[in-house]
Amino acid sequence: MQFIPAPRPSPIAGRWYSGDPDTLSGQVDGYIRQAEKSADKINRKVIGLVVPHAGHVYSGLTAGYGYRQILGEDRGLVVILSPFHQYFSGDLLTTAFSSYQTPLGEIPVATEILTDLDQRLQETGEGLRQVEKDGEHSLEIQLPFLQRTLSGEFEILPLMLRSHNPAILRTLAGTLVTLLADKKFLLVASTDLSHFYPEETAKEMDMRMLAHIERMDPAGALEAEKTGQAAACGVSAVAAMLWAAQSLGARQAKILHYSTSGDVSGDRASVVGYGSAAIVK
Repeated sequence: MQFIPAPRPSPIAGRWYSGDPDTLSGQVDGYIRQAEKSADKINRKVIGLVVPHAGHVYSGLTAGYGYRQILGEDRGLVVILSPFHQYFSGDLLTTAFSSYQTPLGEIPVATEILTDLDQRLQETGEGLRQVEKDGEHSLEIQLPFLQRTLSGEFEILPLMLRSHNPAILRTLAGTLVTLLADKKFLLVASTDLSHFYPEETAKEMDMRMLAHIERMDPAGALEAEKTGQAAACGVSAVAAMLWAAQSLGARQAKILHYSTSGDVSGDRASVVGYGSAAIVK
C-alpha cells in the first residue's frame, strides 16, 4: 500500500465538532465527566466499544459513557471500524493518508499493520481499497474522544466497511485477530441507530439492535438491519468488531447509555438513535 506522507485534512472540524482546541477539549472532557457521575467504570478489561458518530452536540454524551470506560488507559493501537456513507467501489476501505488531523493534533496511521492486513486479506480474495478524497465523518468523529481519554501515544487502524456480507466481515474479523493478539489494542465500532422515525418507534427498533449487541450476536444484528426490524448504519462495523472481540476473549457486552437526537433538539417526531456499549472479558 502507498500512503500520502501528510495528515488527512479534517472535513468536519468546526462543523460536527468544535474547531477550537480548547473548546473541543472542554466539551469532550465534559461529556466524560457527566458519564462519570452516573456510570461506574467496568471492573474488567474492555476489548471493544460501540459508540455513536453524530455531531458531538447530539451524541457526545452517549459516546462519553463509552470512552469513560477507557479513561487513562494505554492502548497503543486503536482499530476503528465505521461505515462509509458516500459511494466508493470496494467492500473494505481505508485511508490513503499516513495520519489523521484534528484540532487536538495529529494521529498516526499504523501503516505497516494496515499493509500487512491488506496482504493477508488479499490471500483470502478480499483486500482494502484506499480512499484519498474521504469526507467520512463516522470514523473521524471518534478521534477527539480517543485523544482526550487514552494515555500515551497511539496509532489508529482506520477501516470503513461497505459490505454487509457476513462471510466478508468474518474474514476481516479473523484476519484482525491474527494481528492484534500480542498488542495493546482497542476495537471501536462507530454506529448510529435508527434514523428519522418518531421517537417511540425509534426506541422500539433501537432496543432490538442493542439487545443483539448485548447478546454479542453479530449475525442477529445483521439480520435485524436487513429485515428492517432494527437499524444501525454501522451494523457491519458492529458485527466485525463483535466477531473479532469474541475471538480475542470477550465474554460479555454491557449497554452503557441510550439517547436520541430529540433529547437535544426537542423534536420527538423524527429522531436519530444513539447507543454505547462496552465489550469486556
